[in-house]
Amino acid sequence: MARFRGLRGSKLHMAIWMEACFGVMIFGYNQSSAGGVLSDATFNLQFPRMDTLSTTGSLQKYNSRIQGTVVALYTLFGVFGALGCTFLGDILGRRKTIFVASVVQAVGAILQCSSFAFAQFIIGRIVLGLGTGGIIATVSVWQSEVSKAENRGEHVSAFGIFCGSGIALALWVAFGMSYTQPSSVSWRFTLAFTIFLSFLVCISIFSLPESPRWLCKMDRWEDARDILGLLYDEDPHGETVNKEIEDIRLSLERASKGSLGAMFKMGPQRAFHRVVIAAVAQIFLQMSGVNSITYYAPTIYQQQLHFAPTESGLLAASSQLVLVIGAVCCAWTVDRFGRRKLMMFSASSMAICFAFIAGLTSHPENPAALKGAVSFLYLYFFVYVLGFLGIPFLYASEIAPTHLRAATCGLSTAISWLFNFLVAEVTPAAFDDIGWKYFIVYCCLNASFVPVIYFFFPETAQRSLEEIDEIFEASTSIFDTVSVAQKLPKRHLSDFLREEKGAEASHLEA
Repeated sequence: MARFRGLRGSKLHMAIWMEACFGVMIFGYNQSSAGGVLSDATFNLQFPRMDTLSTTGSLQKYNSRIQGTVVALYTLFGVFGALGCTFLGDILGRRKTIFVASVVQAVGAILQCSSFAFAQFIIGRIVLGLGTGGIIATVSVWQSEVSKAENRGEHVSAFGIFCGSGIALALWVAFGMSYTQPSSVSWRFTLAFTIFLSFLVCISIFSLPESPRWLCKMDRWEDARDILGLLYDEDPHGETVNKEIEDIRLSLERASKGSLGAMFKMGPQRAFHRVVIAAVAQIFLQMSGVNSITYYAPTIYQQQLHFAPTESGLLAASSQLVLVIGAVCCAWTVDRFGRRKLMMFSASSMAICFAFIAGLTSHPENPAALKGAVSFLYLYFFVYVLGFLGIPFLYASEIAPTHLRAATCGLSTAISWLFNFLVAEVTPAAFDDIGWKYFIVYCCLNASFVPVIYFFFPETAQRSLEEIDEIFEASTSIFDTVSVAQKLPKRHLSDFLREEKGAEASHLEA
């Protein structure tokens, strides 16, 4: 069989894109699969301590807190999965790490769907989180490192198409399987389906190339050159590949291959500054409020908006299809308009949507107002995915220093999972205690994101990963990075260094 299936250039990039996106579909599916079965009667019969639909009063509040904790355990252990794969990614390489994480995720899914005891279900959630956290952290790094600068945003942010597809698929499967009740297959099959997605990732990952930047870091320069030649569909010793190899070499030399502790030091490349930006971008992703809706979508439509169970399931599943439409628009616009503009537009639009949702749901006795809230929920999903679903993962991998990319992405993804855990944990209790006012919290949070992005997030669109190193090295504080990125022309790192040396020589002569 031909190496990498005989693919080169754009066809090889498409194969890599498909593989990465199936990994992200696992993430999307697991985000909402548990929420899809929380309103399943046979699931609540099997695990009555998570039943909030047929209980009232203090028992309902107690069960909602148990429900929030069990659902959130998946996100909490996603933190450890992301951090663990930070180390594995630099030791084993990106492909082997993705394979290992996919296998762990499948084991967690098996434990979940075969559960009869509550303890086994909890263990399944933990293992599922470990695997999924590792997948999403490593896939974003791998995809960024093998994509060209001019279409990296299009490739990576198109993850939103598959993440949205995964979320929608989970809710549609749950909705369809609800008609098999009173059989427990209704929720067991829903939780088991993700095993198939892991199988797809595992059987094809080793037929695709390793990250050339990781190979360079491991001093496997000829292997990296060979893969870059295939990715660019050019001679491995041609000008384009030579430029790329030289940029990677210079970037690694300037970074001096420091330890992981270098992430927490500023240094000439402002490593800590970049880690903070990557982490803040991931925090914004989680605190946008999307997981407060995604994890509990059918329950929200049933309890907060007072729709019948069948209507709730149908509305929840249909709303996630809007994610796919928004992701298509994001893939088309992210390299044309840039990361900053889309994130600011998305954050301000989400704030407006939550303001309307809060106002409309404050009148539960008015059916027209509740139907209006549904339309703004749908609009919210569209503007969310346009600027937030894929871009923070992309941005974190772009902003990271070359020698610390896996570590930075792992840490920022772990922080993202911690805030994901916070949202999943508090949402059931928040809806019980403050009801529609909970939406106001996310309205204010999203509005606060806009000035932070405007003043502190430099534009990375159309830049090589080595050019981004140059932007931060030319910055003197956290306040001038945006203006440096706007003024700095697009060029290879080697060209910049030649100009820098020429300027120094002229200064010495003078």
